[in-house]
Amino acid sequence: MTLQTLAGNRPRLLLIGANGQVGWELRRTLAGLGDVVAASLEGEYGPAIDLMDAGALQRLVHDTQPDAVVNAAAYTAVDRAETERADAQRVNAEAVGELGELLAPRGTPIVHYSTDFVFSGTCDRPYVEEDSPAPLNVYGETKLGGERALLESGAKALVFRTSWVYGARGANFLRTMLRLFKEREELRVVDDQIGSPTWSRMLAEMTALVLYRVIHDGLDLDQVGGLYHLTGSGQASWYGFAGAILEASGLESNLIPIPTSEYPAPAKRPMYSVLDNRRFQRTFGLAMPDWRVSLTQCLEELR
Repeated sequence: MTLQTLAGNRPRLLLIGANGQVGWELRRTLAGLGDVVAASLEGEYGPAIDLMDAGALQRLVHDTQPDAVVNAAAYTAVDRAETERADAQRVNAEAVGELGELLAPRGTPIVHYSTDFVFSGTCDRPYVEEDSPAPLNVYGETKLGGERALLESGAKALVFRTSWVYGARGANFLRTMLRLFKEREELRVVDDQIGSPTWSRMLAEMTALVLYRVIHDGLDLDQVGGLYHLTGSGQASWYGFAGAILEASGLESNLIPIPTSEYPAPAKRPMYSVLDNRRFQRTFGLAMPDWRVSLTQCLEELR
């Protein structure tokens, strides 16, 4: 029996964090699966939800009665989290655990996103799901707390760890570079941190493809639920990523590679945080495109 049958007509999908760069893409990709209730802090597209309010999630779930939930909300200010630990802990960990506890008795599927920052960055190969997390900063600690709380809640959950997310909307590395290329003749960019750039639309599309199987094909999350890595294929340094953006955009700037030591920040970053996507590919039969292909598509849309 599918969720479509259970819901009577079109299933109701609750999207939390609809105003973020991933949430904005999810509003479109999820629309073909059912009726999307798009909740965000400001309430631009649907219900307003403040995750700092301990009772807000219970009211939202009660009012919307969702057949599936996608949580794209997060406290993502990595450096500010070092001094705002309580806020990051509330949004990234406590609220996620509460959501799992609310949905577990209902048997409602939930998709949640985590981060490559749960790892220390000392590995010499792409991280797999079984590798032991060792976050270097508060953001990574709280995101790790959230994924653990959700998976331990008993909810039918899919946790997708991703990395270096960018897109045509929101505050991200791509949009920052495009602005700085126009403002400065020379840019110094870190060249010794390695990761996998991930287009927000690709992330949303993969989520929708998996949820389609859950909602309409009856894919059993008791069998395939859990933790997966989901990023763009391949890897780059921030300098390499910036160079690819510069070349594909047709703009001009002089890029200078620098070590992390020359770009100090309040929160320590992992030096290597490439994630191995093979579990996701084997389980769902979906292959992520190379990050350069996604970058080209994203820039074409921006034009």
